[in-house]
Amino acid sequence: MRGQRSLLLGPARLCLRLLLLLGYRRRCPPLLRGLVQRWRYGKVCLRSLLYNSFGGSDTAVDAAFEPIYWLVDNVIRWCGVVFVVLVIVLTSSIVAIAYLCVLPLILRTYSVPRLCWHFFYSHWNLILIVFHYYQAITTPPGYPPQGRNDIATVSICKKCIYPKPARTHHCSICNSYGSWDLFREAYAAIETYHQTPPPTFSFRERVTHKSLVYLWFLCSSVALALGALTVWHAVLISRGETSIERHINKKERRRLQAKGRVFRNHYNYGCLDNWKVFLGVDTGRHWLTRVLLPSSHLPHGNGMTWDPPPWVTAHSASVMAV
Repeated sequence: MRGQRSLLLGPARLCLRLLLLLGYRRRCPPLLRGLVQRWRYGKVCLRSLLYNSFGGSDTAVDAAFEPIYWLVDNVIRWCGVVFVVLVIVLTSSIVAIAYLCVLPLILRTYSVPRLCWHFFYSHWNLILIVFHYYQAITTPPGYPPQGRNDIATVSICKKCIYPKPARTHHCSICNSYGSWDLFREAYAAIETYHQTPPPTFSFRERVTHKSLVYLWFLCSSVALALGALTVWHAVLISRGETSIERHINKKERRRLQAKGRVFRNHYNYGCLDNWKVFLGVDTGRHWLTRVLLPSSHLPHGNGMTWDPPPWVTAHSASVMAV
């Protein structure tokens, strides 16, 4: 039955195409008809010469965006320099306004104990900001081993095409995390401290008035931004995760939950121990010498291998015993 239907439909379709072609030729002017024929001929030649079975819309889009990718790869390396200069300029402007405009005001209005506390706390934060930011921009990030080794690798780095150890990420802008986090916390502390009192408009000088308004708006906005960023990273550190590991662990948790299993992070040592590992605290004295005071101590481990938490060691021992 299908064969008979196809035999009947075949000539009918051919006749319909001939009728449409004749009507098109009668209605279409010769000039437009010639352009259409040349267009079709060029399209056939292009497909004949450049046909690729592996090509497609995705390949065409990647080829079209290749100049943009090249521009991003070559320009983004200078973003770090721009950001560093911007932070230095903004921080220097805050310090200059604090000394030239705020200090004369508090010398006339603050009591001696409050003045001493203000002087000590502000300069302590300033020292921490300068030291930790210098550490963040000068500390080398480390490099993956070039030769063969026994270190377990998770994936291949897309930027340097080398095996990437666990918990590592190749950032094109920033290279150091620990010192940057300490800098961010110190900066958030001093910004929050300076934004607490409302701006005063009692100065007669116009420049001083605008400087105080600039100081208040800058400190308030930076305090909100760095405060939110500090809370976010504090949660990640408490859970023993990096920003990328959070997304990976979230997917893994859903996958195991669908199977009725419980996901446990193999790099989570507990909230307090995670902070000790992150800050490099080994003894109680280190909270003062390595956290509250400037310190250039090295982090735990070599950055490529990580000691398992106690529950992983206990589980492995029980499995070996069985």
